[in-house]
Amino acid sequence: PTDAFVKICQDELTDMMGPVKTELDMAPSGTPTGVMMVGLNGVGKTTTTAKLARFLEKQGHKPLLVAADVYRPAAIEQLQVLGTRLNIPVYADFENKDPVVICEAAMQEARKSRNDIVLFDTAGRQTVDDALMAELFDIKKRVKPKNIFLVADAMIGQDAVKTASEFNERLNISGVVLTKLDGDARGGAALSIKETTGAPIKFLGMGESLDKLEEFRPDGLASRILGMGDVVGLVKDFEEVMDVEQAEKDAQRMLRGQFTMTDFLEQLRAIKKMGSLGDLMEKLPFFQDGMPEGMNVDDREIVKIESIIQSMTKKERQDVALFDKQPSRIERVAN
Repeated sequence: PTDAFVKICQDELTDMMGPVKTELDMAPSGTPTGVMMVGLNGVGKTTTTAKLARFLEKQGHKPLLVAADVYRPAAIEQLQVLGTRLNIPVYADFENKDPVVICEAAMQEARKSRNDIVLFDTAGRQTVDDALMAELFDIKKRVKPKNIFLVADAMIGQDAVKTASEFNERLNISGVVLTKLDGDARGGAALSIKETTGAPIKFLGMGESLDKLEEFRPDGLASRILGMGDVVGLVKDFEEVMDVEQAEKDAQRMLRGQFTMTDFLEQLRAIKKMGSLGDLMEKLPFFQDGMPEGMNVDDREIVKIESIIQSMTKKERQDVALFDKQPSRIERVAN
């Protein structure tokens, strides 16, 4: 009965947060599609804008990033650094202090450079105020973006709902990106934001690195809210870093008892590419009430294991029985 009840809850949560539509609303052919990124300061808006640009580039688009936050110190430089890292162009104008003019000029630049998507990294504030909203409304009126995405911090929980309602009231947002889900937040705010604004959750920010943006899956977040992990999300992370055919061969060798320390080292390196161990543990279904107290997942442990295996000879990696036969080998590896 307990499992049946949890299943009913999960199905209801999934239905409430769906349906999913992560595709952008595209402008007519020949016109760049505008994507306005809005939200308060500190929610990870600039990084999320860069992550979304990378995501769209992988889909075959040619994005242009626009530095439209002229107030926050080093906001323009931050976007430029991220653009350089991703090899994605950034439109910036240090002379002009009018974000509306900057956004209009960026659209013209996109037409010239044949960029099909323009992502506007707009200004935020500590709290919603009339001056901010007036500026964002002016940008919307002038550049007519097909998409307005609210970037909200999952860590602030239900406070995100109030913010979402205010932004939606003034700008009629078309989607939400929930950030900082790599921390302790379970993501329950997604449920409330969807219910109050009607705007779909589009993407989830799952970590600091620029590839940690996931398309929203209601079933995965429903599992997380109920404390059941997200195994599908974990498998998707795994597929990003592993060759599926190679993984199949490794599994077959393991079943035949032919799995060596070299294979193990490759597996460890794949796990490291997937992100921190803490993030991975969050997605496993074993700890429904969070990680047990006192259980510390330290990424440096993997570095130690790598060092131990790299200190072995090729023969030792193939046949660990050598350590039983000649204990002096253990001492050498330990040193």
